Amino acid sequence: MSTADRDRRPASGAAAAAGAQVQRRRLQRGMSQAELARRTGLSKATLSQLEAGTGNPTIDTLDAIAVALAIPLTDLLTREGGHGTLHLPATAAAADGPTRELLRRISGGHSLELWRLRLPPHTCVDGVPHAPGTTEHLLVASGRLMAGPADDLRPLGAGDLLAFAGDAPHRYQTDDTPADVTVVIASPAIG
Repeated sequence: MSTADRDRRPASGAAAAAGAQVQRRRLQRGMSQAELARRTGLSKATLSQLEAGTGNPTIDTLDAIAVALAIPLTDLLTREGGHGTLHLPATAAAADGPTRELLRRISGGHSLELWRLRLPPHTCVDGVPHAPGTTEHLLVASGRLMAGPADDLRPLGAGDLLAFAGDAPHRYQTDDTPADVTVVIASPAIG
């Protein structure tokens, strides 16, 4: 493979997705590549490679682009999910442990992730603290559990909602009843 061929090979899927987001957001703002390059201090060639999916940007590069476009950095790191109807058929829960499914990631003022957490009886899961300023929201669809900050667990049943700081240790724990919980994680926008 020649050097020129290596330089033209596609970047990672994440880098290509970021490049597509850069182009999409630039065009939404009616901005030329030359103008975005000027505002970011990047060369037009670098920006062109990035948008074509052959660049491999650093976080600093994407941050500079996000600032120039006046959007959260997370908006450039989100793969396009389409604007049409989203239907996710139900899946079976694992019989031998917790089942976690990312249902959707939503960008904007905050980064929102929608998860489904299914816990079998007698299960304890310690949540890893998220970025500072993150809030978790739990909506119990069925069952019972103790959940929340590790030092302040709350009893929850079907229909209960609990919101708490997700940037500290937290836990989800079932007794002899399984639980099906919708979890919304709201992380602050970067920038």
